[in-house]
Amino acid sequence: MKMKDLAKPAIEVVKKDEVKFIPKRYEKTYFNWMENIQDWCISRQLWWGHQIPAYYCDECGHIHVAKEKPKTCEECGSHKLHQDEDTLDTWFSSALWPFSTLGWPNKQAEDLKTFYPTNVLVTAYDIIFFWVARMIFSGLYAMEEKPFSDVLIHGIVRDSQGRKMSKTLGNGIDPIEVIEKYGADALRFSVLSGTTMGNDIRYMPEKLEQASNFANKLWNAAKFILMNRPEKEEILEFRKNNYKEKEGSYQKGSLKLSDKWILNKLNKLILEVTKHIENYDLGVAIDKIYNFMWNEFCDWYIEMAKVRLYGENKKEKIQVSYVLNEVFRNCLKLLHPFMPFVTSKIYDELISYDETDLMVSHWPKVELTKDYKNFEYDRQEETIEKLKEMIVEIRNIRSTKNIHPTKKSELILVTEKYEKELREAEGILLKFGFAKKAKIQRDKTGIPENSIQIITDGIELYIPLEGLINFEEERKRLETEKVRLESEVQRCEKMLSNSGFVNKAPQAKIEEERAKLKKYKDMLEKVKESLK
Repeated sequence: MKMKDLAKPAIEVVKKDEVKFIPKRYEKTYFNWMENIQDWCISRQLWWGHQIPAYYCDECGHIHVAKEKPKTCEECGSHKLHQDEDTLDTWFSSALWPFSTLGWPNKQAEDLKTFYPTNVLVTAYDIIFFWVARMIFSGLYAMEEKPFSDVLIHGIVRDSQGRKMSKTLGNGIDPIEVIEKYGADALRFSVLSGTTMGNDIRYMPEKLEQASNFANKLWNAAKFILMNRPEKEEILEFRKNNYKEKEGSYQKGSLKLSDKWILNKLNKLILEVTKHIENYDLGVAIDKIYNFMWNEFCDWYIEMAKVRLYGENKKEKIQVSYVLNEVFRNCLKLLHPFMPFVTSKIYDELISYDETDLMVSHWPKVELTKDYKNFEYDRQEETIEKLKEMIVEIRNIRSTKNIHPTKKSELILVTEKYEKELREAEGILLKFGFAKKAKIQRDKTGIPENSIQIITDGIELYIPLEGLINFEEERKRLETEKVRLESEVQRCEKMLSNSGFVNKAPQAKIEEERAKLKKYKDMLEKVKESLK
């Protein structure tokens, strides 16, 4: 098969960006093959395939090529004809795939008009010249149009040591066995998470555990939402007396600080995941969803929601259950392309969100402010993030000072900027800060001397230590820690002042010691401050 004339238009469509390779660097592989193309021997001695439509006359040897076997030889009229026993090269047959499956050669076929050309071809880099190139020139020849717009190149799945899987090495993985143990969704997640298009993927068994745990996390979140859903009669009574939004939707005017925070974070997630999917950054997209659902939604928002779900206020209980549903439903939609089975089961059967199946439901929409420039609840998100920082710090302090969770403290918050938001978040502060009381004031009046201070931009938090710790024991502990840190500082300083070490050691090792010195000095200052 002569290739020069077929290759020329196939090179042009890629040069003009009518067909794009993602990542773009793989165009070089394509051009290298196509610009140095050789004529193609298309016959193969195989049992299976398209048999070559060439017929030989047994009398005169004339070769006749036709769609159907001729009855007589066009040269000598003999009836003794036999078809070539060879088949077409596998890649010749595969090159016809984009159009031969859709009704071609009938160019008016409905499927062909609807689906040709398609959007994206997803394939590995090792068959760019075997398959991709041949589909492009075959499509241009037979259909006079490119077969697809984007060629998305992924890597090869290798073993955990980076070796190609092979029978010789015995390092292959049977996906059916993996699916039976962990589920298909866990396998999909583990292969996609942390990957970048075009690069090889390492098969890591520990990632399967992570993916399986994530699937369990989804189930548990769904069960929690179901378990805490208000009774139908309760909702009907409430709706009759309170508001007119469609069933299942929350009242914007009644949203609390934590609701606005999670809805704002959700909007940003929708925007980011949509952008990453459109840019084919699938590994980044799935990691974004994972981090949001595990950390923000399950570890923080569900815990915050419990304050109202377990409270006495029915209106707030229904409101927060609606927000839980709204966020979870949209998360399942974002996750569905990556983990279709678990998300479908939860969405369609467990939670029963819509009459429409999840697969054909609408992709989540981003809600912005009226000027389309900002997210609606940016300020509330900023406040909750500050509260989270303080809560983590409170937990760290209580842990280092061995304060038992049953010992409740007082929290004194000094702020002008965030006074209103903090008063609204008092329940969260009490629950997460192990506190019996939270005082919010504009100045430092009346703060006990023996208080630990936590500072974030715009908020100062004080925890009085009276009654929480034994001061004499704490002083001894801090003195011991001070001696240890002073010793570490001296060791680092001595090492860094040693010209032999500085001149001979690798730069990375020197930087490591400098970082340690800074860390120990910072820790020492904090210990000295605590002793004061």
